[in-house]
Amino acid sequence: MTSKTSRIEQRCEDRGLKMTDQRRTIARVLSEATDHPDVDQVYRRATEIDPRISIATVYRTVRLFEEVNILEKHDFGDGRARYEEQTGDHHDHLIDVKSGRVIEFHDDEIEELQQRIAAKLGYRLVDHRLELFAIPLDRKSEGE
Repeated sequence: MTSKTSRIEQRCEDRGLKMTDQRRTIARVLSEATDHPDVDQVYRRATEIDPRISIATVYRTVRLFEEVNILEKHDFGDGRARYEEQTGDHHDHLIDVKSGRVIEFHDDEIEELQQRIAAKLGYRLVDHRLELFAIPLDRKSEGE
């Protein structure tokens, strides 16, 4: 384990959270995640670093990080709560329902359309979440 403080560790410290070694390990695992891991995935990655971490500790820590708005919880329809760091940078998700892969994207046209729809209905959009569930195009069935 490196001595460099992870983004999530720093955010926890900024909020005055007590940071145990196990919380630091979980924070590092989440900071380094390039996917949207569920608690079991976080647990497996954390125990590779510190085998003493229990699944209950991971659950409690993830819940705490969510409560203080460091993590965002997602339900991508696979029955597992998945997590990502809250960064303030808005993006949407496309979920490959065959593989479970989650692709983050941002599209200005979609953002503008959502604003126009809200305005047309007499509202000002203050927040939204867009999740697209898709299957890969089968290139062979398209005659290739």
